[in-house]
Amino acid sequence: MRKISTIFMFVVALGLFTSCDNNLDQLPFDEFATDNAFITAQDFENGIRGVYLQLTAGGFYGGSDAGSMLSAPDVMSDNATLSQYGRTTKRTLHNFQYNANSTLLGTYRNCYRLIYQANQILLYAESFEGESKDNIVGEAKALRALAHFNLVAYFGKIPTQSNDANSSLGIAYVTDADVTIEPSRMTVQETYAMILDDLLDAKSKINASNPEGRLNKNGVNLLLSRVYLYMGQWQNAIDAANAVSTQVAARANVVGVWEDTSEDGLVFWIPNDAPTLGNNIGVTWSQGGVTSLIPEYVASFELTNLYDDGNDIRKDAYIFAGSVTSQGITTNFNGIKKLFARPGGQPGVVDYKILRAAEAFLNKAEAYYNLGNESAARQALDAVRSKRYLTPPSGETGAALLDAIRLERRLEFAFEYQRFFDLKRWGLPVQRSNAGDVADGSGTPSDVLSLPAGSNKFQLPIAQESLDVNPNLQQNPGY
Repeated sequence: MRKISTIFMFVVALGLFTSCDNNLDQLPFDEFATDNAFITAQDFENGIRGVYLQLTAGGFYGGSDAGSMLSAPDVMSDNATLSQYGRTTKRTLHNFQYNANSTLLGTYRNCYRLIYQANQILLYAESFEGESKDNIVGEAKALRALAHFNLVAYFGKIPTQSNDANSSLGIAYVTDADVTIEPSRMTVQETYAMILDDLLDAKSKINASNPEGRLNKNGVNLLLSRVYLYMGQWQNAIDAANAVSTQVAARANVVGVWEDTSEDGLVFWIPNDAPTLGNNIGVTWSQGGVTSLIPEYVASFELTNLYDDGNDIRKDAYIFAGSVTSQGITTNFNGIKKLFARPGGQPGVVDYKILRAAEAFLNKAEAYYNLGNESAARQALDAVRSKRYLTPPSGETGAALLDAIRLERRLEFAFEYQRFFDLKRWGLPVQRSNAGDVADGSGTPSDVLSLPAGSNKFQLPIAQESLDVNPNLQQNPGY
């Protein structure tokens, strides 16, 4: 076979795992499926689990790649400060020094690998008439939409980002299970229309509940709400968020969610247990233990101080006091706790949390504000704040209310793959403080403290490798 073109690389053989049927266990083992691979309902069950497995790859939510969905949106924002005590991983991203030879190639590959596998299932499902067909098709289309959505968020503009965003370069939206195609990039508007088509069809077909580790109707509705929010379709974002029945996690359970002792408020998550997975995804932020921490990145001094200590439970859930002692000198850090460990467990091995109910309410708050309904916006905002603070702030109006909505979104989703995209879609710069990497603000600041609004660096470059194998791809301006 000729060299694989464009956006595709050979799908990595996934390996044989055995576990209970409710987890990501029975997977497709061949790089490319044959007509005999998808015959029975169980074949399609096995196949869709293989698509989900791509979400745990290093360039997606797996965390090990130089630029992954798990960490890059915070690394490129104002939430994290590069630690001088780690390996300076993702420094090129953090300093906005990426180019066509240094970019998110792993994320690009992993997304299109997932898309290819989803397209295979959809192709073979056309001639399948089993009782689970609609659900499998719904899952495959939702996953395909999620991968394309993440790609266009990185490599294209976001519709609300600027007046020219919709007509600018989006991505290649691939619906064919054919590795030889050489597709061109659609516009942003066309890309988002395709994402919506997939999600709306998925919503009509997917089950209200599915086994642990898989999307369901709540997950699709929450994704729809985010997509509509990015598009500036405020009422649609509200309607989709209202269709999410999962409630915001109670304050008493917030710490437990990130220690895997509670599933409160989770809409879509993937268990991370051996022998099926057991991946050390926490390595993206740090290694070692609390008293022997080797941080790759720390919570920025500015962000740490935005949490109302003793009042906002998220500070306990997201940030911890870590330290390292070297040559008799102890250095304290604001460690990132979200992927740190289960109680008494192996450092870095925790479940993948991908969608949470709090987003539905914060999406509604922002959308209602943009529609001029401040009362409804505050009500949606307070649905989250009442579960986070002992004494919640309240009563904001006008610009102060918008600031409060944006602040709560930052505080709620810190280190959770949203901050860079939020700044981008709001048309705001990345502005970091000059505080250092040590807990008290001393130490060494990040090398680059700002990325101006409107910079071409908000759209990452397509890798030269992809441009070389597909003459129809077009590079983003400025690279």
